[in-house]
Amino acid sequence: MAPGAQARITLRAMEQFIAVAEELHFHRAAERLNMSQPPLTSAIRKLEDDLGITLIERGNRVLGLSPAGEQFLDEARDVLRRAEQAITATVDVAAGRTGVVRLGYVGSALYGRLPDVIRDFRASHPEVRLELREATTAAQIAALREGRLDVGVVIPPLENAEDVERTPFDRDRLCMAIPQDHPLGERPDLTLSDLSAEPFILWPMVEGRGFHLQVIRLCANAGFVPRITQEAYGMHAVLSLVAVGGGVSVVPESMSGFRGDRISYRPLPGSDPGFDLVLGYRHLSPSAQAFVHSAEATVSGTSPST
Repeated sequence: MAPGAQARITLRAMEQFIAVAEELHFHRAAERLNMSQPPLTSAIRKLEDDLGITLIERGNRVLGLSPAGEQFLDEARDVLRRAEQAITATVDVAAGRTGVVRLGYVGSALYGRLPDVIRDFRASHPEVRLELREATTAAQIAALREGRLDVGVVIPPLENAEDVERTPFDRDRLCMAIPQDHPLGERPDLTLSDLSAEPFILWPMVEGRGFHLQVIRLCANAGFVPRITQEAYGMHAVLSLVAVGGGVSVVPESMSGFRGDRISYRPLPGSDPGFDLVLGYRHLSPSAQAFVHSAEATVSGTSPST
């Protein structure tokens, strides 16, 4: 081979050389490779010709490796190992066994089915990295469209989101949240109408239109329009303000364990405060598709498959 030139060596040629170098016998190496000896001998000679160096020292029917052959053996083993790793990694990505899933969720989802879904998926897909991001429904829809999220746990209805696929995920219901030391907490039969004169803390309608309107509708059915004195982005922020006496709110019942030392959670009698949560997604990578399938299996009560 001319100085500066580069030989084109195939993985098959490396595999053949490794067999000869390890067996130090052409016939045994040919049997190991399931081929006849003459083509193997020719392949090794071509390899040496392509490289322009002697790899196998031949004498008195005994084979040995030249110093260059010893070096090439180490390099060839490393190349084949990395090639196998590349194939395995590629197949795993295509099958959804490895990769990254960027998962968004509304705050209340962490108090419902989501932890079980995450646990089951991590058990069945331990090589997939989950990135969890709490966000409002509107923020998640925007992130899905911009490719910053793969899957979101959101609350319908989803306005102007015909491009977002959705899968049933969980169901929750609303309840009243008032400061623990609020005088109304003394009433054993507290109703929503009892909060008509209280300052309300809610989240902006643009961040969760369906959720916001459901609270307004419940208040209207109770005979009043809530006096919203403060808005907060995210349910944890809303409840944190309730905890410090900033007002009252209507929140997901699943979150009734949050700051239970500072907040009194009361049911909503005589109303229909239920609401659904769905998985929203657009273009699923193999790992994100595996997450959706695993979530569906957890929701349905079947075992997620690997």
